Amino acid sequence: MKILITASHNAMDAPVDSRFGRAPWFAVVDLDTDSIVFVENSQNLNAMQGAGIQSGQNAVQLGVSAVITGHVGPKAFTVLQAAGITIHQAPVSTVTEAVDQFRNGMLPILDTSDKPGHW
Repeated sequence: MKILITASHNAMDAPVDSRFGRAPWFAVVDLDTDSIVFVENSQNLNAMQGAGIQSGQNAVQLGVSAVITGHVGPKAFTVLQAAGITIHQAPVSTVTEAVDQFRNGMLPILDTSDKPGHW
């Protein structure tokens, strides 16, 4: 299973970024092999519009089953939900801590977006 964690920079000790669509980095963790790849999300960081939709499409293309982030807007939520990707809300923590919390079932699943569009 692969999961995506929004990250403020490309390291395991990076804080989980609170923004899904405009996070600077995505940490893609394969829980079966314990491998990790950091994917830059700079094209969406300063996008005028559509950052959530594009980031959601990127998550689908990366083949992840779950997203861990601080917050997600309605358009990104719709894209992720349509692809069957669960969205987990992480408290302020690092990428490493978020992986551990996910493995231990400690991260709540969002059943709706928790932010308005364009926040």
